[in-house]
Amino acid sequence: MIHYDRQRRRFAIALAALAGFVDAVGFLSADGYFVSFMSGNSTRLGVSLGTDPVRAMMPAVLIAGFLCGVTGGALLSRGAGPWRKPAVLALVALMLLAAATGRLLGLPILMLGGMVVAMGALNNTFQRGGEVTVGLTYMTGALVKLGQGLANALAGQPNSGWTSWAGLWGGLLAGAIMGAFLQDRLPMGCLWLAAAYCAAMIAVAFRLPAES
Repeated sequence: MIHYDRQRRRFAIALAALAGFVDAVGFLSADGYFVSFMSGNSTRLGVSLGTDPVRAMMPAVLIAGFLCGVTGGALLSRGAGPWRKPAVLALVALMLLAAATGRLLGLPILMLGGMVVAMGALNNTFQRGGEVTVGLTYMTGALVKLGQGLANALAGQPNSGWTSWAGLWGGLLAGAIMGAFLQDRLPMGCLWLAAAYCAAMIAVAFRLPAES
């Protein structure tokens, strides 16, 4: 995060807000399961396997869908070359449209499947050398780096970029608040809005300088 220019850092925060939005909608639509936070689903999978294996199906399917999204997004990213950001975001937007259609048609499998694949693919937006450099749907690492940066600041050491990690976490939190708000008040429209927002992010991605 701190190795990117200001324009890309702001872009990452905007995408983290999308992740928070979609995860909040998914959380409220899927009985407390997550469509982007697979650590939580992994814990729920382990608890279910240890106490009530029948309930393990839901987290297992969500984790598998997320993994498919990551894999598909990574393959698309490799083929897109310098335009991997808009290419990956186009896949995310398509999956969010599928999720919105699933809700409209009363097909929860399509709705949740579209969301979880979209969130898996989204993590391929920021890469360097084939490795993810900014995790957009999970914030544990960002909070660890934020805490370490705060410790450095309190110790009088040079700014280690903790404000960028704080911004990334804040973006996800703000998106989650908005997602919960709209899921509560506009349940049939919130996923269409998420897809439209992602489409706008594609336009922003095209305006960023191409990467090698």
